[in-house]
Amino acid sequence: MHGSRRVKIVDVAAAAGVSVTTVSHVISGRRPVSAATRARVEDAVRRLGYQADPSARGLRTQRTDTIGLVVPDITNPFNTELAAGIQAIAYARGLLTVVCEAPITGGPRLPAVLGQLTARRLDGIVLGRFGAQRADLDLIAASGTRLVRLGTRIADGPGDVVRGAETEGMRELVRYLAGEHGYRRIGFIGGETGVEPGGERYEGYRQALAEAGRTVPEDLTVWTGFTREGGRAGAARLLDAAEPPDAVVCANDLIAIGALDVARQRGVHVPGRLAVTGYDDIDAASMVSPALTTVVNPAREIGRSAARLLIDRLDGDDGPAREIVLTHQVVRRASA
Repeated sequence: MHGSRRVKIVDVAAAAGVSVTTVSHVISGRRPVSAATRARVEDAVRRLGYQADPSARGLRTQRTDTIGLVVPDITNPFNTELAAGIQAIAYARGLLTVVCEAPITGGPRLPAVLGQLTARRLDGIVLGRFGAQRADLDLIAASGTRLVRLGTRIADGPGDVVRGAETEGMRELVRYLAGEHGYRRIGFIGGETGVEPGGERYEGYRQALAEAGRTVPEDLTVWTGFTREGGRAGAARLLDAAEPPDAVVCANDLIAIGALDVARQRGVHVPGRLAVTGYDDIDAASMVSPALTTVVNPAREIGRSAARLLIDRLDGDDGPAREIVLTHQVVRRASA
């Protein structure tokens, strides 16, 4: 503070012996300034404790310097990594990242969350909330807010897309189980029915079985939720089948950890009697016992890529919609 009032940019200019325009160029980094002048301005900023007023800057630039991330579950470690990746890139560009939760069932509904974000005129939104309807996407596009969608296809709506190779990753994992290990009764536990990325991962499961000359065992296909509790419920149903599976592939690692819980409770040895695999490779996948065989879905890099796409758009890139597909990797551990 400057006395009892807020320090203004004119105070910094006077202290540094330069114009207000020069101070603005130093702070924004958008115009070249000599090293000596920059040093004087930065010293004045530190001495006076000057902080730029984002609301005033927003009036001039028609920007809020804020982007939003919307996910279905903020407690899922995958989404934590995703947010960290976005923030790392956004923070370096002076952008604030706001993280919002819009659960698939219960809690704030997606249209309400998106309505609040667009009403606040965020510069961009990264939509990691699966199950969005076209009306939700059109709401963002109509507001002028830049949009990057995660885990979906470029043809499914407006905005850019960043996704992992979901189908390919699951297909390789099931090939590993059916081919290299020879598991015969391979079950599948997905998230909510019709909600990605469960559908694409199921398609990889189906394709791998077809390649092995097998049909999908309908009695061993269960849709629950992308949570540990969902995994427990799904594993209990599969183990109660007339002919239980000898392997279970799960649509994410949280589901797989829930399946391990049930196997442990019932005295089912993993992987001796039942192989269990996950998807995403969250940190917990390597910490549970036995450590999970899974597929790397690079959450932090997905976040970084999404933030870079948004920043490109905010910097004036008005080219065609872009789709970034990140590679997968099967990580072989003790559970299969």
